[in-house]
Amino acid sequence: MSVPRTLELPPGVEAITIETSRGRFAAHVIRVEQPRGHVLLVPGWTGSKEDLTPVLPLLAAAGLDATTYDQRGQFETSAGPDDEFTLEAFAADAAAVRATSGHERSHLLGHSFGGLVSQHAVVADPSPWLGLSLLCTGPGALGDSPTRPLRRLASAIGKVPLLQVHELREQGVRRPAQITAFLARRFTSNDPRSLRAMTQLLIDAPDIVDDVARLGVPVWVGRGVDDDAWPHDVQQLMAERLGTEVHVVPDSAHSPAVENPTALVADWLPFLREHLPEPSPTVVDKDQETD
Repeated sequence: MSVPRTLELPPGVEAITIETSRGRFAAHVIRVEQPRGHVLLVPGWTGSKEDLTPVLPLLAAAGLDATTYDQRGQFETSAGPDDEFTLEAFAADAAAVRATSGHERSHLLGHSFGGLVSQHAVVADPSPWLGLSLLCTGPGALGDSPTRPLRRLASAIGKVPLLQVHELREQGVRRPAQITAFLARRFTSNDPRSLRAMTQLLIDAPDIVDDVARLGVPVWVGRGVDDDAWPHDVQQLMAERLGTEVHVVPDSAHSPAVENPTALVADWLPFLREHLPEPSPTVVDKDQETD
């Protein structure tokens, strides 16, 4: 779970609802004049678009349009009664959100659980993606452990009120009142079906890194210097299998986009710039329905 430092939207960032072929998604977007490209950012487990919002103005300053969104059943994106909550379905959602960007192709970044979703999106159809960026994530399941009892949590979701689950996770943690209230509202706004499915996928998601590698899609891998989710050696091996290296973001842990967005983007931008289309993509339609 990433913890925002502020709930105020940065200048130029808009909170909108994106209409897609797969439904409506709550999103934060930033658009620039004559963009050089577009980046789609996918948040992680128990997170939301707010986890990645701080990097949007930094990407815009580099001439890039950018979009981040709540996944299906996550925070402000609702889920329907017959929705599926599989990695393939979440990946299809990412592709559907991307298709509304007005750009022919986009860069894709997945944070934590969003990294698993992003790998599946690229494997399902690499053609819309200029490159894949994996931040604080792994090649597959994170797994259950005594310090991260995901099986117990998955079993509790749907049986125990989400507020009670959240309060147990936050027990003894002191935060500013506004942030405390936001975290409780975000967690309890999750659709229990989506949250339970994401939790289970962190336990048993398959390793598809070799499938990603075979595609030849450019890949960037990064983590916070003190990242405490997937072990550092696991992330290093994943990067090697993908033919790249791990970029370590200083002064950050599992949420560099919140904890040190300036350093993250400074390290990431050379990769994004190297893999942009020439000439700049034609923007077809930027109009979105605003909340």
